[in-house]
Amino acid sequence: MAYRLSGKTNARSLSLPSAKLLAACLFFTLGQAFGWFHLNSQFVWDWWKDRPWVALFTFALPCSLCYWYGIRLAYAEMGEVWGPRFLIFCLSYVTFPFLTWYFLNESMFTPKTMLCVVLAFAIALIQLFWR
Repeated sequence: MAYRLSGKTNARSLSLPSAKLLAACLFFTLGQAFGWFHLNSQFVWDWWKDRPWVALFTFALPCSLCYWYGIRLAYAEMGEVWGPRFLIFCLSYVTFPFLTWYFLNESMFTPKTMLCVVLAFAIALIQLFWR
C-alpha cells in the first residue's frame, strides 16, 4: 500500500483537501458556532433565558443552512456521507471548547478534554487528507 501526496484521488493516496472540502469545513464550523449560541446563549446573557423561540429562529435556521450546504459540498467531493459526518463531529472540538472557554469561562484544559481534542483532530486529518 503506497501513500503519497498527489493531486490524484484514489482510496490509497494522501492528497491535499480541495477548495470544496475546505468550504464545507467552513460551513460546518459556522454551523457549530450557530448551534453553540442557540443552546448556550441562555447561560451567557440573561436576555436569552426565557426566549427559546427567538433563539430558535435566530440561530437554528442559519445553523441548518450551514450544515445543509456543508454536507452538499463535502458529499460532492467525498462521494459518501460518513466523511462529512466525521468532519462535523471533529470540528465541534474546535468551536465548542473555544466558545465555552471564551463566553462561559469553562476550561478545556483537562486531561479528558484535551485527549478528546487530539483524537478529534486525528480523525479530521484522516478525513481531509486520506483519500
